[in-house]
Amino acid sequence: MNCSLTSNLPTNGASLVEGRGALSEALVASLRTGTDPVYEPDAVSSADPWGEDVQLTLHLLYELHYRGIEGVKDDREWDPELLRLRRTLETRFLDALRADLTGAPRTVEEAFAPLLTEPVDLTGSLSHQLETTGEVWHLREYATLRSLYHLKEADPHAWVIPRLTGRAKAAMVAIEYDEFGAGRADRIHSQLFANLMNDLGLDPTYGRYLDQAPAALLATVNLMSLFGLHRALRGALVGHFACVEVTSSPGSRRLAHAMRRCGAGPAAEHFYAEHVEADAVHEQVVRHEVIAGFLADEPHLEADVAFGCAATLLLEDRLTSHIQAAWEQKQTALRIPLAQR
Repeated sequence: MNCSLTSNLPTNGASLVEGRGALSEALVASLRTGTDPVYEPDAVSSADPWGEDVQLTLHLLYELHYRGIEGVKDDREWDPELLRLRRTLETRFLDALRADLTGAPRTVEEAFAPLLTEPVDLTGSLSHQLETTGEVWHLREYATLRSLYHLKEADPHAWVIPRLTGRAKAAMVAIEYDEFGAGRADRIHSQLFANLMNDLGLDPTYGRYLDQAPAALLATVNLMSLFGLHRALRGALVGHFACVEVTSSPGSRRLAHAMRRCGAGPAAEHFYAEHVEADAVHEQVVRHEVIAGFLADEPHLEADVAFGCAATLLLEDRLTSHIQAAWEQKQTALRIPLAQR
């Protein structure tokens, strides 16, 4: 029996895609050949931290810590050269986030108070647009984009559990237990989203639509991975998790209505209907137990929690702007259009 730690190849990971620039092309070549990535010394410093090249490179590097990548050995997860590249790109990404968030809230109260009351004017809300005027092709594109997160839903947040104690840990595990189906595989939220994709005629294979995903979408997923993989950013991950739970229920209600209005199918509607009730409960737990418990243990990290929330909103706003700009022109928000049903 071969017990080598270097021979294992993932069989259910994401597929490797073509690069979108010098860095991602170098990484793809490295992953295919098992060699070190080769790129010009100034490739990182000159790359746009919001651009396709950087965000795809980070996404592929992060996938090595999830289910892996088809045909890539598992031990590449801890390859020193890949980690060095990842670290330099993470620094660029974090610097860009902080530059754009100068003047952002630094307390939990300032960060979360505006999120606790739904605005009367929903102009600019993507979920409201889908609920009122969305067509089936809009819903299919939206699900395609969100699949890169929802097919791994709860996984990046689980990384914070060993970094918490007491109230915060107990409450976080309770919420994650729900996210992972409360002991039932058919109720895991990622499986519910796969069912939604089937209703919309989409392929629910993990990572199937990476090629279609633009940088604005990749950044939202990369943010969770960045926060989750670094103990130093545990406060930001708590802030990200709390922001998602606090803002989820109203948007999910609108999206459930959108799925019903367009006749998307029972599984498509059920995914969002499930989140309306579950996340309304989670919102209370995350604010009063996860955040409060975390800050009782580590009050010096309050600004990090606020940063995590602000960064989440920033990237969601960037993604919404990207999608709405494309749809206003009757164009696809994807890099590669979906095949017609």
